[in-house]
Amino acid sequence: METYDALLASITPSSGESRTIFNPATGTAVGQAPVHTVEDLERAVAAAQAAQPAWAALGHDARSAALLKAADAVERSAEELAHLLSREQGKPLNGPNARFEVGACAAWLRAAAGTPLEPETVVDDGETRAELHYRPIGVVGAIGPWNWPMMITIWQIAPALRMGNAVVVKPSEYTPLSVLALAKVLNEELPDGLLTVVSGGRDVGARLAEHPAIGKVMFTGSTATGKAIIKSSADTVKRLTLELGGNDAGIVLPDADPAAIAEGLFWGAFINTGQTCAALKRLYVHEDIYEAVCSELAAVAAAMPMGNGLDENNVLGPLQNRAQYDIVAELVDAARDSGARILLGGNPNPEQPGNFYPTTLVADIDNGNPLVAEEQFGPALPIIRYSTVDEAVAQANALDVGLGASVWSSNLDEARKVAARIQAGTVWINKHGAVDPRIPFGGAKQSGYGLEFGVEGLKALGVPQIING
Repeated sequence: METYDALLASITPSSGESRTIFNPATGTAVGQAPVHTVEDLERAVAAAQAAQPAWAALGHDARSAALLKAADAVERSAEELAHLLSREQGKPLNGPNARFEVGACAAWLRAAAGTPLEPETVVDDGETRAELHYRPIGVVGAIGPWNWPMMITIWQIAPALRMGNAVVVKPSEYTPLSVLALAKVLNEELPDGLLTVVSGGRDVGARLAEHPAIGKVMFTGSTATGKAIIKSSADTVKRLTLELGGNDAGIVLPDADPAAIAEGLFWGAFINTGQTCAALKRLYVHEDIYEAVCSELAAVAAAMPMGNGLDENNVLGPLQNRAQYDIVAELVDAARDSGARILLGGNPNPEQPGNFYPTTLVADIDNGNPLVAEEQFGPALPIIRYSTVDEAVAQANALDVGLGASVWSSNLDEARKVAARIQAGTVWINKHGAVDPRIPFGGAKQSGYGLEFGVEGLKALGVPQIING
């Protein structure tokens, strides 16, 4: 285990171009990140190609054992990783934030190592025998986001490594230090060249998506970038797993208990200060309990402290970058100007340092308002009143995205019936955004395609092969 300063020093470039990464809570410098080039990417891909065959030849048991050791290494450096993540991304140490994210990295490594994947006998009728196996792809390219930089990187690389692949990672330009540090810790237990982080700009990401030696690209991020990756990958017919933008709907049925669900609604919407693809971003509440839900949710939200992530008392932090802050501020201002009612927040302090936008609840808002129709990706939740469940389902399904959704009710049978009508990859009941390494996760419509997690996630990082005979 290294100290925080030693870990940061180990990823600070000693030569070549670099740039300063700033803390979004304070504006102070966190550290220097390398600015890697396309040439650096080419070297990383070549090293991955060289390392991958021997790694694949180890077999599932030996690879899983290495992933378990990597999980141990993450836990040994957990506090240092969490502090770096808090400084760079902005999320607090406590709550479902920085320490939670680092812990999830270890948990997902262990889940990838521990999930069995046996050959499947497809036919065995005495005359024909056919077995389905999954072989390594080769080199996988992983392109990650800035909101959960460590955890989503693990979601990409853990199953890829388990299945016998090498991985080249391109992190977000906003949060490269977290991913570089995570890879440094993982590489204490992995063969040289098997896992490399290339911290470059858009040219590096574009080359990764089109590179002929990359057999698969995994990407989490915006729908627009996902579409660009699809086009870039076409000439080499790459396999893709895309987890793209979402604008998740939650439907509160008239039999729900407002007080009982208020805290769950809050964390569904405001985990990571709303900067989560599968967060609750538009809430539909039946008119019979609308005001009660608004009141209970506002009471919970008002009690949640926001501030510098290194303060142990805070559970909400800043927006990671100013561009995202501006998007949230503009959407809330437009909602206010349209006549919507601001229940809480909406009043940022222009003199406060950092990218802090207050926890904001917006009521009496039209379903077509931009704050509802566009993904805000921040701490502002619109609450829409509805009269019939058919109306709520139609509004929830009206957009071209469908990553997640939720139904809130005291009647599980009724909630499941409504859930089945919603067009989304995952529909939670009486919770929102709860992911589990055992349970497949993926989007519908323009929220992407392909599955992560569990057995299906492992299969997605392999090439299916039938042995017939």
